[in-house]
Amino acid sequence: MTLAVDALGEGLLGPSQSAVAAFTIGLLLTFLFVRLNTRLIRAKVSWWFHDIESEGGLHMHHMVIGVVLMVVAGLSLIAFLPQGLWLQLVALAFGAGVALTLDEFALILHLKDVYWTSEGRLSVDAVIVAVCVGLLLVLGVQPLGNATSIGATGIAADVAIVIVILVDLCLAVLCLLKGKLWTGLFAVFIPMVGWVGAIRVARPRSPWAHRRYEDKPKKLAKAQRREDRINATWRAWREAFFDLIAGKPHLPSATPVADAAADAQRVETDPGSSSEEHDSHARPA
Repeated sequence: MTLAVDALGEGLLGPSQSAVAAFTIGLLLTFLFVRLNTRLIRAKVSWWFHDIESEGGLHMHHMVIGVVLMVVAGLSLIAFLPQGLWLQLVALAFGAGVALTLDEFALILHLKDVYWTSEGRLSVDAVIVAVCVGLLLVLGVQPLGNATSIGATGIAADVAIVIVILVDLCLAVLCLLKGKLWTGLFAVFIPMVGWVGAIRVARPRSPWAHRRYEDKPKKLAKAQRREDRINATWRAWREAFFDLIAGKPHLPSATPVADAAADAQRVETDPGSSSEEHDSHARPA
């Protein structure tokens, strides 16, 4: 038992971080397997699994399995307080349940099957956010770490900690309002990132730009130029990477606005590409 626990990292990371590492591994491996599974189902590979459907035609999405797995793992953590290897195994199972659920996060948000549309790409973002948070915790980066670095004690120290936490949270929220979701996430762990994101110009379609740049055409134009420059560089690589690991969306967008935005982005990143979509009736498992 001790050798197994050490092999899973407790001897190196400690009980808490090794459990988070097991959670992150379960999350990542399950997500990659689920995406491989749904892509093979979409391709209608004869020797692979098929959709889970009842005789009445009810399709069971894999997020249902994920919710059940999270309930079982969560109750096990609360009721039995496992330690060592069992803690890591339960964390691994919980991570797998989270992956199954977050992989269809966009379906939960839109309350419709958008798995293979551009809106469905939000599920990939959700999984990557969860993986990044897990990796940061495994590396020992604590959220709102500025507050814990204050070494003084007493009322003055408590007031300083509250102020530091409020400032860090305000910076993260400001980044989110400016449309910088990733910057807002990392700002919770690395406050300096929040300062940079808060100072720099907002994204042109963000709530901040809609509210603050409406009567400032120069600033809005600056934001749009920066957005176009980013779209032409790393976001094109990001979409290609997402297509590689999660499959390329091929069904029409669930909303005309999102569909038009996706077409415009495709034209910007690949002017020679066609806007025609190849429909498919494959559904996720």
